[in-house]
Amino acid sequence: MQNEIIDKGRRRFLGVAAGAIAAAELGLPTLAQAQAPSSNRSGADFGTPKQIEAGVLNIGYVEAGPNDGPVALLLHGWPYDIHSFTEVVPLLVAAGYRVIVPHLRGYGSTRFLASDAVRNGQQSALAVDVIDLMDALGIRRAVLAGFDWGARTACIVAALWPERCRALVSVSGYLIGNQEAGKMPLPPRAELSWWYQFYFATSRGRAGYEANRKEFARLIWQTASPEWRFSDEAFERSARSFDNPDHVSIVIHNYRWRLGLADGERRYDALEQSLAKAPIIGVPTITMEGDANGAPHPAPASYARQFGARYEHRLITGGIGHNLPQEAPQDFARAVIDVDAV
Repeated sequence: MQNEIIDKGRRRFLGVAAGAIAAAELGLPTLAQAQAPSSNRSGADFGTPKQIEAGVLNIGYVEAGPNDGPVALLLHGWPYDIHSFTEVVPLLVAAGYRVIVPHLRGYGSTRFLASDAVRNGQQSALAVDVIDLMDALGIRRAVLAGFDWGARTACIVAALWPERCRALVSVSGYLIGNQEAGKMPLPPRAELSWWYQFYFATSRGRAGYEANRKEFARLIWQTASPEWRFSDEAFERSARSFDNPDHVSIVIHNYRWRLGLADGERRYDALEQSLAKAPIIGVPTITMEGDANGAPHPAPASYARQFGARYEHRLITGGIGHNLPQEAPQDFARAVIDVDAV
């Protein structure tokens, strides 16, 4: 037994050491540096992403940590990108994880393989992208963690492919939706917070987003995280991802599809029918919310029953807004580690 304990400690030490080297090669902050308050940091650049063909996409992604470690797959939202996780990655690497952070379709270096492919932003398409990426990388199971679009995508994978999901971390909880629910009116104050969704439903809105995507994103960052004092450098680092040639089409289709104003692809019909039933998620889950989230989000009590396995909700205080991984990286990384604990 003593030798077993020593061997486990040695493996743990080697995993952390290898992880620290991998983080350093990516230009990421060290574990000690990552503990600094994120509001005072501009973050680090991941450098040039790797590329891999997966399903209908050539996906850009960053990877760090030991190849034989448990996999944590981190998913960003709109209008953000992989750099929401620059300070999360070294924390997970130091804990022994192999961390994968992909650009969603329409962001960064991710591209469609076919020039005539439908620029589809519906929820199930993004979830299939994750399964295709895992297959391409030879990943059988992973902890899925995300926020905004990324949280919705992670929830869908956990609901429809639980055998591929070790555990789930979802900022703002259960975000699976359907078109019929999207057609139902909300109280006026709630509708007000979705102003951009209605703007995107118009030809003027599409043209406006095309012409002003960076200014638009900065406004969303400010309103969704009103107490987050992000730097110009941090914003510009992520804003480069919106130069993707498919970005506007994917974003506009995503929000129009939600309102039933745009069709999805027939190939995803069966998945959407399953999601419309609000399936229970049966994997260990931690949901999270920032105490200063200025974006539309449901109350935790409204979705707790949607999680059928080990479940916990965490409120992160201190003026934390919508982009929780970048604003509170220690809390986000801790949730990934804790939810995966046996």
